[in-house]
Amino acid sequence: MQKIARKLFNELKIHLDSKEISLIVGPRQSGKTTLMLELKKYLEQKGDKTVFFNLDFESDKIFFESQSNMVKRLELELGKNKGYVFIDEIQRKDNAGLFLKGLYDMNFPYKFIISGSGSLELKEKIHESLAGRKRLFELGTVSFEEFVDFKTSYKYSGRLNEFFKLEQDQAAAFLSEYLNFGGYPRVILEQEISEKIKIINEIFRSYIEKDIAYLLNVDRVDAFSVLIKILASQLGQIIKYSKLAGDTGVSIPTVKNYIWYAEKTFSVKLLRPFFKNHRKEITKSPIAYFYDLGLRNFALGLFGNLNQPSQFGFVFQNFIANGLWEKIQHSSKNLGFWRTLDKTEVDFVISSGEDTLPIEVKYAKLNKPEIARSLRSFIKEYNPREAWVVNLTLEAEIKIGKTVVKFIPFYEI
Repeated sequence: MQKIARKLFNELKIHLDSKEISLIVGPRQSGKTTLMLELKKYLEQKGDKTVFFNLDFESDKIFFESQSNMVKRLELELGKNKGYVFIDEIQRKDNAGLFLKGLYDMNFPYKFIISGSGSLELKEKIHESLAGRKRLFELGTVSFEEFVDFKTSYKYSGRLNEFFKLEQDQAAAFLSEYLNFGGYPRVILEQEISEKIKIINEIFRSYIEKDIAYLLNVDRVDAFSVLIKILASQLGQIIKYSKLAGDTGVSIPTVKNYIWYAEKTFSVKLLRPFFKNHRKEITKSPIAYFYDLGLRNFALGLFGNLNQPSQFGFVFQNFIANGLWEKIQHSSKNLGFWRTLDKTEVDFVISSGEDTLPIEVKYAKLNKPEIARSLRSFIKEYNPREAWVVNLTLEAEIKIGKTVVKFIPFYEI
Protein backbone atom coordinates (compact mmCIF):
# COMPACT_ATOMS: atom_id res chain seq x y z
CA MET A 1 0.00 0.00 0.00
CA GLN A 2 1.29 3.45 -0.92
CA LYS A 3 2.34 5.61 2.02
CA ILE A 4 1.18 9.15 2.69
CA ALA A 5 4.20 11.41 2.26
CA ARG A 6 4.46 14.02 5.02
CA LYS A 7 6.05 17.43 4.43
CA LEU A 8 7.62 17.33 7.89
CA PHE A 9 9.88 14.43 6.82
CA ASN A 10 12.23 16.74 4.89
CA GLU A 11 12.39 19.27 7.74
CA LEU A 12 13.31 16.48 10.16
CA LYS A 13 15.84 15.05 7.71
CA ILE A 14 17.64 18.42 7.57
CA HIS A 15 17.62 18.64 11.39
CA LEU A 16 19.33 15.23 11.74
CA ASP A 17 22.67 17.04 11.33
CA SER A 18 21.96 19.28 14.33
CA LYS A 19 23.02 18.30 17.86
CA GLU A 20 19.68 19.62 19.18
CA ILE A 21 17.06 17.06 20.13
CA SER A 22 14.35 16.77 17.47
CA LEU A 23 11.10 16.74 19.47
CA ILE A 24 8.04 15.69 17.43
CA VAL A 25 4.67 16.47 18.99
CA GLY A 26 1.13 16.15 17.74
CA PRO A 27 -2.22 14.45 18.19
CA ARG A 28 -2.47 10.77 19.04
CA GLN A 29 -2.27 8.65 15.84
CA SER A 30 -1.30 11.55 13.56
CA GLY A 31 1.58 9.47 12.15
CA LYS A 32 4.51 10.29 14.44
CA THR A 33 5.69 6.67 14.83
CA THR A 34 5.47 6.05 11.08
CA LEU A 35 7.50 9.21 10.43
CA MET A 36 10.18 8.15 12.91
CA LEU A 37 10.41 4.67 11.37
CA GLU A 38 10.85 6.24 7.93
CA LEU A 39 13.67 8.43 9.29
CA LYS A 40 15.25 5.35 10.87
CA LYS A 41 15.07 3.47 7.56
CA TYR A 42 16.58 6.45 5.70
CA LEU A 43 19.54 6.56 8.14
CA GLU A 44 20.14 2.81 8.01
CA GLN A 45 20.18 2.89 4.21
CA LYS A 46 23.01 5.44 4.51
CA GLY A 47 24.87 3.05 6.81
CA ASP A 48 24.20 4.94 10.05
CA LYS A 49 23.57 3.14 13.35
CA THR A 50 20.16 3.57 15.00
CA VAL A 51 18.28 2.31 18.03
CA PHE A 52 14.50 2.62 18.59
CA PHE A 53 12.65 2.64 21.92
CA ASN A 54 8.89 2.74 22.44
CA LEU A 55 7.60 3.45 25.93
CA ASP A 56 4.37 1.62 25.12
CA PHE A 57 6.45 -1.59 25.13
CA GLU A 58 7.14 -3.15 28.55
CA SER A 59 10.45 -4.57 27.29
CA ASP A 60 11.75 -1.03 26.59
CA LYS A 61 10.67 0.54 29.89
CA ILE A 62 13.57 -0.97 31.85
CA PHE A 63 16.03 1.30 30.02
CA PHE A 64 14.17 4.36 31.32
CA GLU A 65 14.40 3.41 34.99
CA SER A 66 17.72 5.26 35.24
CA GLN A 67 20.06 7.21 33.01
CA SER A 68 22.81 4.65 33.63
CA ASN A 69 20.54 1.88 32.30
CA MET A 70 19.94 3.91 29.16
CA VAL A 71 23.63 4.77 28.73
CA LYS A 72 24.63 1.09 28.96
CA ARG A 73 22.05 0.14 26.36
CA LEU A 74 23.10 2.93 23.99
CA GLU A 75 26.79 2.03 24.29
CA LEU A 76 25.96 -1.61 23.57
CA GLU A 77 23.86 -0.75 20.51
CA LEU A 78 25.81 2.21 19.10
CA GLY A 79 29.28 2.02 20.61
CA LYS A 80 31.19 5.22 21.27
CA ASN A 81 30.66 6.63 17.79
CA LYS A 82 27.89 8.62 16.12
CA GLY A 83 24.42 7.12 16.27
CA TYR A 84 20.73 8.03 16.26
CA VAL A 85 18.41 7.35 19.19
CA PHE A 86 14.66 7.25 18.55
CA ILE A 87 12.29 7.37 21.54
CA ASP A 88 8.55 7.07 20.89
CA GLU A 89 5.71 7.89 23.34
CA ILE A 90 8.02 9.82 25.70
CA GLN A 91 5.00 11.18 27.60
CA ARG A 92 4.83 7.77 29.35
CA LYS A 93 8.06 8.59 31.23
CA ASP A 94 7.74 10.54 34.49
CA ASN A 95 10.03 13.58 34.59
CA ALA A 96 10.92 12.92 30.96
CA GLY A 97 12.33 16.43 30.50
CA LEU A 98 14.93 16.04 33.24
CA PHE A 99 15.77 12.51 32.06
CA LEU A 100 16.45 13.72 28.51
CA LYS A 101 18.31 16.83 29.71
CA GLY A 102 20.69 14.63 31.71
CA LEU A 103 21.40 12.41 28.70
CA TYR A 104 21.89 15.39 26.40
CA ASP A 105 24.28 17.11 28.80
CA MET A 106 26.52 14.01 28.95
CA ASN A 107 27.64 15.00 25.44
CA PHE A 108 27.47 11.58 23.83
CA PRO A 109 27.89 11.53 20.04
CA TYR A 110 24.24 10.50 19.74
CA LYS A 111 21.43 12.42 18.10
CA PHE A 112 18.04 12.07 19.86
CA ILE A 113 14.77 12.06 17.93
CA ILE A 114 11.85 12.02 20.38
CA SER A 115 8.10 11.90 19.89
CA GLY A 116 4.96 11.88 21.98
CA SER A 117 1.29 12.76 22.01
CA GLY A 118 0.31 16.12 23.45
CA SER A 119 0.15 16.08 27.22
CA LEU A 120 1.13 18.27 30.15
CA GLU A 121 4.37 16.36 30.54
CA LEU A 122 5.32 16.82 26.91
CA LYS A 123 4.10 20.35 26.25
CA GLU A 124 5.04 21.97 29.55
CA LYS A 125 7.69 20.18 31.60
CA ILE A 126 9.74 18.77 28.72
CA HIS A 127 9.51 22.10 26.94
CA GLU A 128 10.98 23.90 29.98
CA SER A 129 13.62 21.29 30.86
CA LEU A 130 15.02 21.19 27.34
CA ALA A 131 15.20 24.95 26.77
CA GLY A 132 18.02 25.58 24.29
CA ARG A 133 18.51 21.86 23.71
CA LYS A 134 15.66 20.97 21.36
CA ARG A 135 13.66 22.07 18.37
CA LEU A 136 9.92 21.41 18.38
CA PHE A 137 8.31 19.89 15.29
CA GLU A 138 4.51 19.67 15.23
CA LEU A 139 2.94 16.88 13.17
CA GLY A 140 -0.77 17.43 12.74
CA THR A 141 -3.10 15.06 10.97
CA VAL A 142 -2.68 14.90 7.18
CA SER A 143 -3.11 18.32 5.52
CA PHE A 144 -5.35 18.81 2.48
CA GLU A 145 -2.28 19.21 0.26
CA GLU A 146 -0.78 15.94 1.56
CA PHE A 147 -4.19 14.27 1.18
CA VAL A 148 -4.65 15.31 -2.47
CA ASP A 149 -1.03 14.46 -3.33
CA PHE A 150 -1.66 10.96 -1.97
CA LYS A 151 -5.04 10.59 -3.72
CA THR A 152 -3.49 11.59 -7.08
CA SER A 153 -0.48 9.26 -6.57
CA TYR A 154 1.90 12.26 -6.42
CA LYS A 155 1.41 12.93 -10.16
CA TYR A 156 0.91 16.67 -9.59
CA SER A 157 3.13 17.17 -6.56
CA GLY A 158 4.22 20.81 -6.43
CA ARG A 159 1.66 21.66 -9.14
CA LEU A 160 -1.62 21.02 -7.34
CA ASN A 161 -2.98 24.53 -8.01
CA GLU A 162 -2.76 23.89 -11.76
CA PHE A 163 -4.54 20.56 -11.26
CA PHE A 164 -7.32 22.21 -9.23
CA LYS A 165 -7.89 24.92 -11.85
CA LEU A 166 -8.25 22.35 -14.63
CA GLU A 167 -10.16 19.73 -12.61
CA GLN A 168 -12.65 21.75 -10.57
CA ASP A 169 -15.14 18.88 -10.17
CA GLN A 170 -12.38 16.62 -8.89
CA ALA A 171 -11.18 19.39 -6.57
CA ALA A 172 -14.71 19.72 -5.16
CA ALA A 173 -14.93 15.93 -4.63
CA PHE A 174 -11.58 15.86 -2.78
CA LEU A 175 -12.66 18.81 -0.63
CA SER A 176 -15.97 17.14 0.26
CA GLU A 177 -14.18 13.91 1.23
CA TYR A 178 -11.64 15.77 3.36
CA LEU A 179 -14.27 17.93 5.09
CA ASN A 180 -16.24 14.77 5.90
CA PHE A 181 -13.51 12.40 7.05
CA GLY A 182 -10.61 14.63 8.11
CA GLY A 183 -6.92 13.80 8.01
CA TYR A 184 -6.09 10.90 10.33
CA PRO A 185 -3.75 8.68 8.27
CA ARG A 186 -5.49 5.40 9.13
CA VAL A 187 -8.87 6.90 8.20
CA ILE A 188 -7.53 8.06 4.82
CA LEU A 189 -5.86 4.72 4.06
CA GLU A 190 -9.03 2.70 4.79
CA GLN A 191 -11.38 2.31 1.82
CA GLU A 192 -14.56 1.08 3.53
CA ILE A 193 -16.69 3.71 5.29
CA SER A 194 -17.70 1.20 7.99
CA GLU A 195 -14.00 0.65 8.77
CA LYS A 196 -13.30 4.39 8.75
CA ILE A 197 -16.01 4.78 11.41
CA LYS A 198 -14.46 2.03 13.56
CA ILE A 199 -11.04 3.68 13.29
CA ILE A 200 -12.23 7.21 14.20
CA ASN A 201 -14.27 5.75 17.08
CA GLU A 202 -11.16 4.00 18.40
CA ILE A 203 -9.09 7.21 18.04
CA PHE A 204 -11.72 9.28 19.87
CA ARG A 205 -12.14 6.73 22.68
CA SER A 206 -8.40 6.29 23.01
CA TYR A 207 -7.96 10.06 23.29
CA ILE A 208 -10.65 10.39 25.98
CA GLU A 209 -9.83 7.20 27.89
CA LYS A 210 -6.02 7.48 27.81
CA ASP A 211 -4.82 11.06 27.38
CA ILE A 212 -7.71 12.83 29.09
CA ALA A 213 -8.39 10.24 31.81
CA TYR A 214 -4.68 10.41 32.68
CA LEU A 215 -4.64 14.21 32.79
CA LEU A 216 -7.88 14.54 34.76
CA ASN A 217 -7.08 11.59 37.03
CA VAL A 218 -10.39 10.07 35.80
CA ASP A 219 -12.23 13.07 37.21
CA ARG A 220 -15.34 13.93 35.18
CA VAL A 221 -14.13 12.46 31.88
CA ASP A 222 -17.82 12.34 30.90
CA ALA A 223 -18.07 16.13 31.32
CA PHE A 224 -14.98 16.60 29.16
CA SER A 225 -16.51 14.43 26.44
CA VAL A 226 -19.74 16.47 26.54
CA LEU A 227 -17.68 19.68 26.33
CA ILE A 228 -15.94 18.46 23.16
CA LYS A 229 -19.32 17.65 21.59
CA ILE A 230 -20.70 21.09 22.43
CA LEU A 231 -17.60 22.83 21.04
CA ALA A 232 -17.96 20.70 17.89
CA SER A 233 -21.52 21.97 17.46
CA GLN A 234 -20.46 25.61 17.88
CA LEU A 235 -17.73 26.10 15.25
CA GLY A 236 -17.23 29.77 14.49
CA GLN A 237 -19.17 30.87 17.56
CA ILE A 238 -17.72 32.79 20.50
CA ILE A 239 -17.28 30.60 23.58
CA LYS A 240 -19.70 31.42 26.40
CA TYR A 241 -18.13 29.91 29.49
CA SER A 242 -21.18 30.27 31.76
CA LYS A 243 -23.39 28.46 29.21
CA LEU A 244 -20.80 25.68 28.82
CA ALA A 245 -20.60 25.31 32.59
CA GLY A 246 -24.37 24.90 32.81
CA ASP A 247 -24.48 22.40 29.94
CA THR A 248 -21.62 20.24 31.26
CA GLY A 249 -22.43 20.45 34.96
CA VAL A 250 -19.02 21.74 36.02
CA SER A 251 -17.84 25.16 37.21
CA ILE A 252 -16.63 27.95 34.92
CA PRO A 253 -12.98 27.56 36.12
CA THR A 254 -13.24 23.81 35.37
CA VAL A 255 -14.61 24.53 31.88
CA LYS A 256 -11.68 26.86 31.21
CA ASN A 257 -9.32 24.21 32.56
CA TYR A 258 -10.83 21.51 30.31
CA ILE A 259 -10.56 23.72 27.22
CA TRP A 260 -6.92 24.33 28.14
CA TYR A 261 -6.42 20.53 28.29
CA ALA A 262 -8.15 20.20 24.91
CA GLU A 263 -5.67 22.70 23.44
CA LYS A 264 -2.63 21.02 24.99
CA THR A 265 -3.69 17.63 23.63
CA PHE A 266 -4.14 18.90 20.06
CA SER A 267 -7.91 18.55 20.02
CA VAL A 268 -8.91 22.21 19.57
CA LYS A 269 -7.18 25.49 18.77
CA LEU A 270 -8.43 28.76 20.20
CA LEU A 271 -8.76 31.77 17.92
CA ARG A 272 -8.68 35.02 19.86
CA PRO A 273 -10.28 38.34 18.90
CA PHE A 274 -8.37 41.04 17.05
CA PHE A 275 -9.14 44.45 18.50
CA LYS A 276 -7.81 47.99 18.78
CA ASN A 277 -10.89 49.92 19.83
CA HIS A 278 -11.93 48.69 23.32
CA ARG A 279 -15.21 50.57 23.26
CA LYS A 280 -16.43 49.13 19.97
CA GLU A 281 -14.89 45.69 19.73
CA ILE A 282 -15.22 42.40 21.61
CA THR A 283 -12.00 41.80 23.52
CA LYS A 284 -12.29 38.63 25.61
CA SER A 285 -13.77 35.28 24.60
CA PRO A 286 -12.16 33.11 21.90
CA ILE A 287 -13.58 30.77 19.26
CA ALA A 288 -12.64 27.06 19.22
CA TYR A 289 -11.70 25.29 16.00
CA PHE A 290 -10.72 21.63 15.67
CA TYR A 291 -7.34 20.27 14.62
CA ASP A 292 -9.05 17.46 12.74
CA LEU A 293 -12.40 17.81 10.98
CA GLY A 294 -13.12 14.08 11.06
CA LEU A 295 -12.83 14.01 14.84
CA ARG A 296 -15.12 17.05 15.06
CA ASN A 297 -17.72 15.40 12.81
CA PHE A 298 -17.52 12.12 14.75
CA ALA A 299 -18.21 13.93 18.02
CA LEU A 300 -21.53 15.08 16.50
CA GLY A 301 -22.47 11.85 14.74
CA LEU A 302 -21.80 13.50 11.36
CA PHE A 303 -18.65 11.60 10.37
CA GLY A 304 -19.01 10.97 6.62
CA ASN A 305 -22.55 12.38 6.70
CA LEU A 306 -22.08 16.01 5.71
CA ASN A 307 -24.23 16.52 2.63
CA GLN A 308 -26.08 19.84 3.03
CA PRO A 309 -24.46 23.22 2.22
CA SER A 310 -25.55 24.44 5.67
CA GLN A 311 -23.54 21.60 7.28
CA PHE A 312 -20.42 22.41 5.26
CA GLY A 313 -20.26 26.15 5.99
CA PHE A 314 -18.60 26.21 9.42
CA VAL A 315 -16.55 23.06 8.69
CA PHE A 316 -15.16 24.85 5.62
CA GLN A 317 -14.40 27.85 7.85
CA ASN A 318 -12.51 25.52 10.25
CA PHE A 319 -10.66 24.06 7.25
CA ILE A 320 -9.54 27.55 6.17
CA ALA A 321 -8.54 28.41 9.77
CA ASN A 322 -6.23 25.37 9.80
CA GLY A 323 -4.74 26.40 6.45
CA LEU A 324 -4.10 29.95 7.69
CA TRP A 325 -2.49 28.70 10.91
CA GLU A 326 -0.17 26.52 8.84
CA LYS A 327 0.63 29.46 6.56
CA ILE A 328 1.80 31.75 9.39
CA GLN A 329 3.18 29.20 11.89
CA HIS A 330 6.86 30.10 11.36
CA SER A 331 6.27 33.86 11.33
CA SER A 332 5.56 36.59 13.87
CA LYS A 333 2.04 37.07 12.49
CA ASN A 334 -1.09 36.52 14.57
CA LEU A 335 -4.39 35.03 13.47
CA GLY A 336 -7.58 36.34 15.07
CA PHE A 337 -11.20 37.20 14.29
CA TRP A 338 -13.04 40.53 14.36
CA ARG A 339 -16.36 41.15 16.08
CA THR A 340 -17.85 44.46 17.16
CA LEU A 341 -20.43 45.01 19.86
CA ASP A 342 -23.03 45.75 17.18
CA LYS A 343 -22.46 42.22 15.69
CA THR A 344 -20.31 43.25 12.70
CA GLU A 345 -17.84 40.42 12.07
CA VAL A 346 -14.98 39.24 9.86
CA ASP A 347 -14.01 35.55 10.00
CA PHE A 348 -10.23 36.00 10.22
CA VAL A 349 -7.68 38.77 10.59
CA ILE A 350 -3.95 38.19 10.12
CA SER A 351 -2.05 40.93 11.91
CA SER A 352 1.58 41.90 12.27
CA GLY A 353 2.37 45.24 13.90
CA GLU A 354 0.16 47.81 12.20
CA ASP A 355 -0.48 45.61 9.14
CA THR A 356 -3.82 43.80 8.96
CA LEU A 357 -5.28 41.36 6.44
CA PRO A 358 -9.03 40.69 6.87
CA ILE A 359 -10.28 37.38 5.42
CA GLU A 360 -13.91 36.51 4.75
CA VAL A 361 -14.80 32.86 4.04
CA LYS A 362 -17.65 31.84 1.73
CA TYR A 363 -18.59 28.22 1.11
CA ALA A 364 -20.00 29.13 -2.31
CA LYS A 365 -19.19 29.11 -6.01
CA LEU A 366 -19.14 32.86 -6.56
CA ASN A 367 -19.82 34.06 -10.10
CA LYS A 368 -18.83 37.66 -9.52
CA PRO A 369 -17.10 39.70 -6.78
CA GLU A 370 -19.47 40.37 -3.87
CA ILE A 371 -18.34 42.07 -0.67
CA ALA A 372 -20.26 41.69 2.58
CA ARG A 373 -21.14 44.73 4.67
CA SER A 374 -18.95 43.51 7.55
CA LEU A 375 -15.83 43.33 5.39
CA ARG A 376 -16.58 46.81 4.05
CA SER A 377 -16.83 48.03 7.67
CA PHE A 378 -13.41 46.57 8.51
CA ILE A 379 -11.87 48.14 5.39
CA LYS A 380 -13.38 51.51 6.30
CA GLU A 381 -12.09 51.24 9.89
CA TYR A 382 -8.54 49.99 9.20
CA ASN A 383 -7.71 50.72 5.52
CA PRO A 384 -5.72 47.49 4.97
CA ARG A 385 -3.59 47.16 1.83
CA GLU A 386 -5.33 43.86 1.02
CA ALA A 387 -8.44 41.91 1.93
CA TRP A 388 -9.30 38.33 0.91
CA VAL A 389 -12.57 36.59 0.16
CA VAL A 390 -11.85 32.85 0.19
CA ASN A 391 -14.45 30.88 -1.77
CA LEU A 392 -14.81 27.68 -3.78
CA THR A 393 -13.97 28.81 -7.32
CA LEU A 394 -13.76 32.55 -8.07
CA GLU A 395 -10.40 34.18 -8.72
CA ALA A 396 -10.75 37.94 -9.14
CA GLU A 397 -9.60 41.33 -7.84
CA ILE A 398 -11.35 44.64 -7.18
CA LYS A 399 -10.51 47.81 -5.25
CA ILE A 400 -12.34 49.56 -2.43
CA GLY A 401 -10.57 52.86 -1.89
CA LYS A 402 -6.92 51.93 -1.50
CA THR A 403 -7.66 48.33 -0.47
CA VAL A 404 -7.18 45.54 -3.02
CA VAL A 405 -9.83 42.87 -2.40
CA LYS A 406 -8.73 39.47 -3.73
CA PHE A 407 -11.18 36.66 -4.36
CA ILE A 408 -9.19 33.48 -3.77
CA PRO A 409 -10.19 29.85 -4.43
CA PHE A 410 -9.75 27.71 -1.30
CA TYR A 411 -6.85 25.66 -2.71
CA GLU A 412 -4.69 28.80 -2.97
CA ILE A 413 -4.62 28.91 0.85
